[in-house]
Amino acid sequence: MKTLKDTKPGETVTIVKYHKTGDIDLRRHLLGMGFVKGAEITVKKVATFGDPIEMSVKGYSVCLRKDEAKNIEVK
Repeated sequence: MKTLKDTKPGETVTIVKYHKTGDIDLRRHLLGMGFVKGAEITVKKVATFGDPIEMSVKGYSVCLRKDEAKNIEVK
């Protein structure tokens, strides 16, 4: 099982599902921004200590913390 947290810069992945352990309000917010099942995400950069992660989804840039990214399963 690979999560968005494990994705390397330059890699493009597809969202498979959200884990039930994540924050429901954050999940709703992310869904509204285009983080839906099947969406393609390209990781642009990862900060020096791995937090936050900059990515591109639906043509715009978003930064997520590792703690948030670990709840999104990708392939």
